Amino acid sequence: MRKAMGRGIDALITKVQNNDITGDLVQRIPVGKVEANPFQPRRNFDETKLAELAESIKEGGLLQPISVWKNNGDGGYVLIAGERRLRASKLAGLAEIDAIVRKDLSDEQKLGLSLVENVQREDLNAVDTALAYKQLIDAFGASQADIARKVGKSRAAVSNTLRLLELDAEIRQGIQSGAISEGHARALISIPDSAKRREFYQRIVVEKLSVRDVEGFAQGFHADKPRAQKAPRAGSRRTPEVVELETSLQRSLGTKVELSPGPGPENGKIVIHYFSLDDLDRVTRILKK
Repeated sequence: MRKAMGRGIDALITKVQNNDITGDLVQRIPVGKVEANPFQPRRNFDETKLAELAESIKEGGLLQPISVWKNNGDGGYVLIAGERRLRASKLAGLAEIDAIVRKDLSDEQKLGLSLVENVQREDLNAVDTALAYKQLIDAFGASQADIARKVGKSRAAVSNTLRLLELDAEIRQGIQSGAISEGHARALISIPDSAKRREFYQRIVVEKLSVRDVEGFAQGFHADKPRAQKAPRAGSRRTPEVVELETSLQRSLGTKVELSPGPGPENGKIVIHYFSLDDLDRVTRILKK
């Protein structure tokens, strides 16, 4: 698949943004002939909000057409973007729906249009967004920097979102269903012990813990984790006061901190370690307070 997509994500997204896929038409098509999108990143749909949208469509009609491609095999259509609108239109009892019909698409364009038009939506949950990013990487060989540039986010933000896929399936499902927030998930992923992660996930759900509660636990976990002690360097001035201050900083920041006295009695350096991009974000937030 990657080899077949040699032009890369940049060329494809430019084509989408310029709307220069040939043969695009806006027309009314039968709702019953539209198939689900096989590349849809969204996995969960709020039934209450769908019902509200259906009522809105009944009252004022569909304000924005869905986007489909023509399936030449059976005369039907395959959804590119607008699954909420399609589902709500079905709930509203519509027989036909306004659609932008894209014709004569290659497999590359079908996949790319589906992913690009959906990944740029702001209402996807973090896990579904991460899954869409991963599809772009796997299918197009896109780099995290490519994706960051095209969706208007930093590379660190894209990387942090992708890291959510490392969480256990139960926790990922919790993000998708809205049981926990993205902030909770980012705090959880900074806990390297998977058993502790699952345990704290259950506490978040049952006890309605805040993101700050989880961050506090993660800080304590890192600070309390035993670390091998380095032998003092010859001539180093690691006084009891320095060791005490180092320990205090480690507990406050929830990560490894090293104080290194300089050549003079009143200078030196503080080295703060981080062990992941999420860990860096967490420590940076603490330092900025």
